[in-house]
Amino acid sequence: QVQLVESGGGLVQAGDSLKLSCAASGRTFSIYMMAWFRQAPGKEREFVAAIRWSISNTQYSDSVKGRFTISRDRVKNTVYLQMNSLKPEDTAVYYCAARDTLDTARYAYWGQGTQVTVSS
Repeated sequence: QVQLVESGGGLVQAGDSLKLSCAASGRTFSIYMMAWFRQAPGKEREFVAAIRWSISNTQYSDSVKGRFTISRDRVKNTVYLQMNSLKPEDTAVYYCAARDTLDTARYAYWGQGTQVTVSS
């Protein structure tokens, strides 16, 4: 099992920056990939960004490319999401998720989420 705890959410104004953190514990040696998803009120959860744990390859959704940066610290077992030039449409609950090397096809582990609110 891998446990994930997000932090860093808050209320900011449009154009501001915010950095989210997700600390992993438990079977961290088995992490294959970590990602950020978000869910706005009344909308489905959507993919934001992902990073391969071992080789640090990254992926981004088109809506955040160029504004958000995902990174990871393997010593601290933590993944980050640096969010710049925030827009009101970025308002959502942000979730951290992880894929296990034993099952790389799905995100088996999820955090509890952290609220990000961007005012106009």
